[in-house]
Amino acid sequence: MPREVVFPDGLDLETPGRRDYWVALEHDTMWGAQLIPLTVMVGPKAQPGRGLVAFGSTHGNEYEGPTAIKNLIQEIDPAQVLGRLILIPVLNPEAFRTGTRDSVGADGVNLNRAFVPGAGENPALGGITHRIAAFVRRVFWPQVDVVLDLHSGGSQIRFMPCASFHPIEDPDQAAATLETARWFGTPLIMVYQNRTPGLLTSEAERLGKITVGTELGWGEAVSAQGVAYGRQGVLAAAIRHGQLAGTIEPAGHHAAGTQRRAAIVDAGCYVPAPFAGHYEEVVPCGAGVRRGDVVGRLHDFNRLDEPAWPVRAPRDGLVVAQAWAARVRQGQFIVCVGDEMPL
Repeated sequence: MPREVVFPDGLDLETPGRRDYWVALEHDTMWGAQLIPLTVMVGPKAQPGRGLVAFGSTHGNEYEGPTAIKNLIQEIDPAQVLGRLILIPVLNPEAFRTGTRDSVGADGVNLNRAFVPGAGENPALGGITHRIAAFVRRVFWPQVDVVLDLHSGGSQIRFMPCASFHPIEDPDQAAATLETARWFGTPLIMVYQNRTPGLLTSEAERLGKITVGTELGWGEAVSAQGVAYGRQGVLAAAIRHGQLAGTIEPAGHHAAGTQRRAAIVDAGCYVPAPFAGHYEEVVPCGAGVRRGDVVGRLHDFNRLDEPAWPVRAPRDGLVVAQAWAARVRQGQFIVCVGDEMPL
């Protein structure tokens, strides 16, 4: 069946059954609409305020999440749905259209910085990206208690594949979030800083929702391994939180008992490039390092006869991420070393 085009008020997230939508938000410049693909499946045991939403393409150049969610839309049998599943492979259609992190063809805003006060309501924050944030707040937050936001490294950064969240004060929420993250099967569980304003996941966490982000790939590619992690994580969360019938076994590093956990909360975990240049990897992501070890080299090809600048580990720990594309800008974080934590 073709997808039904509806404005947000026409969405039905409560009646039992499966519905496939294009959700229309007014376009900023074209005489038309931005169309967000959404599939909802509601089962006989759906409860108010409970459900799972999985987002792909919060950034438009990260593709493992959209691919995994698109595949799951075809794979999940609506007859097996007990509660409420909301699957959105492309949350940010303008950034996805241009293959960019931000909505460069529209208002130039990063959707994962747009969850700020007044988004979509204040005229100064009325562009499409802030209106998507307002749409998420108004339509999805009242309907779900589990939020999965599937990211990848895009063009700039290569992460050790991970499921991620922020430090969480509530012990029950923290334990449930960690357990949900582990079921993605990624080699790393990453706890990262919560100072950046406007993050989708930060807002969901503050609302008490079990919230997991990811970094499933890099280089604007579609990694088979990253897609598998995304599929596993969404299915496991849906089954284990009572939204989908069936059983699921641990996979990947979760099954093997080789997952590691690291925190990149402290600002001292990050090494910014002191000048624009070309980054050379010396030590791979996932390697253990000691403070002062050379992790990479930064080359200035305008000074061919000078040695490269050694990029040293800022602390003992685990190389969580480093620059992927060779060309880096001054100030860009080119290495991140996390503090290992017990699982």
